Amino acid sequence: MLRDIDPLLSPELLYALRAMGHGDEIVIADANFPGSSLGPDCIRADGSSASEMLQAVLSVTPLDTFVPDPVVTMQVVGDAEAVPEAVADFQRIIDATADNPAQIQGIERFAFYDRAAHAFAVVQTGERRLYGNIILKKGVIG
Repeated sequence: MLRDIDPLLSPELLYALRAMGHGDEIVIADANFPGSSLGPDCIRADGSSASEMLQAVLSVTPLDTFVPDPVVTMQVVGDAEAVPEAVADFQRIIDATADNPAQIQGIERFAFYDRAAHAFAVVQTGERRLYGNIILKKGVIG
């Protein structure tokens, strides 16, 4: 255990977050996401929700301030304007926790998968809400 470090941040996840550089991305994914087959390292966190993991990751990782979309989620198939419960929850967490809060941008499902395939890592949670997937672009600690 470490002081002031969320216990959801496993040694493997802390290593990945520390190894990431400015502009690298990490996916926090729900239980249905194809995390293991997508390509990047898949860090299992089955006992947590995506919201809990987002809160933990943002407690130690800054969001990129040099791009217009440091936070993206997957749009609802057939209704790009819909805001799923998980995504609304993500925005509340970002607004309350991130050092540089950003507005979540939605992207088409297959564009999300393509972007996730190039991420540094995928954190596969036990999130059961649909569309409980988010990509964060790491920023700079000044």
